[in-house]
Amino acid sequence: MTTASSPSPSEATTPPDAEGDARAPESAAAAATARLALLVASGATFLAVLDTTVVNIAFSDLRADFSTASLSELTWVVTAYTVVFAALLAVAGRVADVVGRRRLFLWSTVLFTVASVLSGFAPNVEVLVAARALQGVAAAGLIPSALGLVLQHTPPAHRSSAVGVWGAVGSMAAAVGPSLGGLLVDTWGWRSVFLINLPIGLALVLVAARGLTGDRPSGRRMPDPVGTLALALGLGGLVFGVTQGTEWGWDSGRVLALLIGGAVLTAGALLRSRRHASPAIEWDLWRSRPFAASNVASLLFGAAMYAYLLSTLLFLNAVWGYSELKAGLAVTPGAFSAAIGAMVVGKRVGPRGQWAGVLVGSVLFGGSCAAMYLLLDSEPRYLALWLPIGIVAGVGIGAALTGISNAATAALEPQRFASGTGLLMTMRQVGGALGIAVLAAILQRHSVLDDQGYLQVFLACAIGSVAAAAAAPAIRARVLKS
Repeated sequence: MTTASSPSPSEATTPPDAEGDARAPESAAAAATARLALLVASGATFLAVLDTTVVNIAFSDLRADFSTASLSELTWVVTAYTVVFAALLAVAGRVADVVGRRRLFLWSTVLFTVASVLSGFAPNVEVLVAARALQGVAAAGLIPSALGLVLQHTPPAHRSSAVGVWGAVGSMAAAVGPSLGGLLVDTWGWRSVFLINLPIGLALVLVAARGLTGDRPSGRRMPDPVGTLALALGLGGLVFGVTQGTEWGWDSGRVLALLIGGAVLTAGALLRSRRHASPAIEWDLWRSRPFAASNVASLLFGAAMYAYLLSTLLFLNAVWGYSELKAGLAVTPGAFSAAIGAMVVGKRVGPRGQWAGVLVGSVLFGGSCAAMYLLLDSEPRYLALWLPIGIVAGVGIGAALTGISNAATAALEPQRFASGTGLLMTMRQVGGALGIAVLAAILQRHSVLDDQGYLQVFLACAIGSVAAAAAAPAIRARVLKS
């Protein structure tokens, strides 16, 4: 039997509310740190996602400036970034958890800024492609470490809301890229697309270095170097092979070598990870049904979304005759509605309801794509058709992406936030490569000015989004049991 001990003199004279008053500044400081982490993470994510789309709009300007370069050489300006980004995401997430998310975030932001400057001053295509690949390396470190910082500094009760804001920023970056890129290119030329990253990157580094405390590394070992190299080369080969399949021919030796070699290396890395003490890919993360189902939804929805984002711009430009800038502005309302969809799911939907965000968002987006397939034709009808359909599609994109991210992160242990985020984003990027390949394969069978090719792409996007919606119940099944 225990007896209550007598209070010490200091305890006896402490006012009842003193402890609460002492905790108040600490809580305020923690809340301020959480907001700061969300600010810098959102800013860095905006830059990384923006650079996956903004260069597309500068392509014609690049061709004029580098007139001696072939079209295949110029496509590497886009491909080098996306391939390296997708190949290193999963590994970078694990590294962030090992060395510290703040540390990797700072390194990656500095590298991204330097690579952007190199891209902006590139004297030839070769230097530009190399700088873009370096940007891809930095972006791969930025995304998982940024979200890892947000999750680390945000209390569990507010994480869904924070992920909603972070997702809204990512959605806006993907959709606003064409209009922002068009404005920059029209005003200052293609180099401004990269050089604008310099002041933003420096500001993010200064704010993060001064305002965010260093997180403790997890104490785990760095991932297996052999498995890491095999995984990076394997995923890079698969993404590049899918990306180039239409241009080089799906039966060409180069494409087959990339696809087969990439598949073999990826499979080898996965098998090696199953028995290695410090694996490149953490298999046990997929034992969680919400996390595994979220990855499947991320793959399928990523394929539909990336194909949609590119095909809408191409349709407006080629079929309706919009200029690059006008086409970019025409899709901008969808960017703002995507932010609204992300915020609603993040702030208003609880952890048990995130599967519904995936389901409803995917259905809204898929329905919008189906409406485009059924209703659009060569006659421009922006206010009557395009604008309302695009707004609904944006809401669906924001809701689905936020639901997927929240469902996945809710299944992760805090020390594995960045690792899990890296895997989730890898699935989205691989899905995006597949979606772009489907788009290219469909459009190749039609004239550039033929609306039927684009309409078939919209139908394919609808099918992919419905498939993502079908994965939502698998997320729900385990959440209801927890």
